[in-house]
Amino acid sequence: MSPGAEALAAVLLVAVLAFAVIRPRGLPEAVAAVPAAAVVLLTGGLGWSQAAEETAQLLPVVGFLAAVLVLSELCARDGLFEWAGQFMARRSRGEPHRLLLLVFAVAAITTAVLSLDATVVLLTPVVFATAARVGVRPRPHVYACTHLANGGSLLLPVSNLTNLLAMTALGIGFVQFGLVMLLPWLAVLVVEYLAFRWYFAGDLTVSAGAGVAASDEVALPRFSATVLALTLLGFVVASLAGVEVAWVAAVGALVLAVRAVRRGQARVPEVAGALNLPFLAFVLSLGIVVKAVVDNGLADAMAHLVPGDDSLVALLWWAGLAAVLANLVNNLPAVLILLPLATGGGVGPVLAVLIGVNVGPNLTYVGSLATLLWRRIVHAHDHEAPLGEFTLLGLLATPVAIVVSVLALWASVQLFGGAL
Repeated sequence: MSPGAEALAAVLLVAVLAFAVIRPRGLPEAVAAVPAAAVVLLTGGLGWSQAAEETAQLLPVVGFLAAVLVLSELCARDGLFEWAGQFMARRSRGEPHRLLLLVFAVAAITTAVLSLDATVVLLTPVVFATAARVGVRPRPHVYACTHLANGGSLLLPVSNLTNLLAMTALGIGFVQFGLVMLLPWLAVLVVEYLAFRWYFAGDLTVSAGAGVAASDEVALPRFSATVLALTLLGFVVASLAGVEVAWVAAVGALVLAVRAVRRGQARVPEVAGALNLPFLAFVLSLGIVVKAVVDNGLADAMAHLVPGDDSLVALLWWAGLAAVLANLVNNLPAVLILLPLATGGGVGPVLAVLIGVNVGPNLTYVGSLATLLWRRIVHAHDHEAPLGEFTLLGLLATPVAIVVSVLALWASVQLFGGAL
């Protein structure tokens, strides 16, 4: 590839990321990413065979993501998130500290099971409503949604697109992934909770008013909850049987979709819309652009920065490098850049990269697309999320969370390494 084409690929990557951050007129990220991928291919920045190979690697991941997006949306339409809000309001008993703990628990579970996008898009509005109903200041509880969407996405492959990419690169199963990431996930939750209790101490001791009168009780939507539980169980069984978990997610989504259409909860076009095809096209196109940049110079440059072993110090370095890169170019490109380099070091370095790209985005708004989306939702509810406050909270919690979770990862690999 010529130096000119290499430079063009780098410029296109920056342009795609800038468009994704700004999203002029609310246009989807694919509006910039798809043409950028086409330009890379037409100018020789990446060969057609290489692009086909990258696409083939990403397609199962993208299919899995599509199914989970449908699952999340249909669970919301069936009232699962509304029920969760009522559960938090009732159990909190008007106590801000208790509500924060409940929000942490619900957000962590939602992120783990239905992905960080579900926490940001579907749970954040519910938390706003719940805080108003209970009569407490929403600020700490709403901030918890974004921190738990990012930092809480370590547990399962389904929790974050970055996890799916890492699981595919390592060739490990659903169960093995969750087993090794359990301790790091718990470590992040503890550090974040302690940081929130300290940073928002004033908000957690002052009530915002009398609260909103309780509405009619919402029953747990048993059908969608059961399908969701069976889908998770299916992930475990499929992983043990060597079957692609994307098929299980697709079956779960199809069951909920058929029921939702028959009951009038959603029309077929709305179900199709839940697939978010523009975002899926963005992921595939971004993969091609990043591949062109990595294969033609960036990989060689990054190779001088990465350690060659899987010691504790090396894992800390991998996680720190990944966190810095995520806050420079966003977490999805960061994981696409670092995974090929980390895979040679085995499980430890790859999962340390995940800690960096999943927890690290809590430092800045540009760290993940989920955080940018969360900010738009907060503004839509007539609340502010100042850059200074977001960054200060991130500086307080994120570096400590990364270090503690890497220590937990190192211990976890020592304990469960034989299962991988």
